[in-house]
Amino acid sequence: MAEVKIKCEYPESIKKLFQNAIDKEWQSLLDGIARTEARLKEFEAKYQLSTEEFLRRFENDEIQHRLDREFDEWIGESWMLKSLLEELEHLKVVEIVN
Repeated sequence: MAEVKIKCEYPESIKKLFQNAIDKEWQSLLDGIARTEARLKEFEAKYQLSTEEFLRRFENDEIQHRLDREFDEWIGESWMLKSLLEELEHLKVVEIVN
């Protein structure tokens, strides 16, 4: 784990600034996850297939690629969800100490 030290005349102000930034990023990630999950649910309902099953079948060439880009969007949303969840995990371990 890395540690960053900042010296300043008003440490509580800096601490509050960083905490606010982390809180905003946290909320942004949660909002992005909710939007991405909602979009994935739309695909799953439309095609009556879970995202995991779709990806497995697509990767095994059991589903042919469609030219309307919808499958690309589905794949992209699944990658986005994975990325957002990873970012959230990284943010969970950030600790602001005195």
